[in-house]
Amino acid sequence: MTAHYRFSSDIAEIDRDTVHRWISEQSYWAPGRSRARQDAAIDGSRNFGVFDTASNKQVAYARMVTDGVTFAWLCDVFVDPEVRGHGIGALLVEGIVEHCRPLGLRRIALSTDDAHGLYAKFGFAPLATSEAWMERLYNPNS
Repeated sequence: MTAHYRFSSDIAEIDRDTVHRWISEQSYWAPGRSRARQDAAIDGSRNFGVFDTASNKQVAYARMVTDGVTFAWLCDVFVDPEVRGHGIGALLVEGIVEHCRPLGLRRIALSTDDAHGLYAKFGFAPLATSEAWMERLYNPNS
């Protein structure tokens, strides 16, 4: 089924309107994200998409925040609900992993409430030492 789709790492191909709608209206992690914040996130990241080869319509998106040398954070991974279950997520993650292979990154991290099985197929695993990781949460609107 994925023969009708192609992976791209070209930021110029990203359909910013579609990506903003997906992330701000349909994601569980960033509801209500403003268009300005989404555009800034796109501009400050490496971006990836999957596109229908017949229509060139974007059907999936992800971005990666990285120094390009040692570490990357994979985030905003989204597959259009209309094409879920057809291998699009696997095509996206495989493309990202292959795109990053020449960089020699020591670690690619991500956080997800779902799709653990998909990521496991590409070598992602739960943190070996989760107690070593810390985070600082805050409300940027307060």
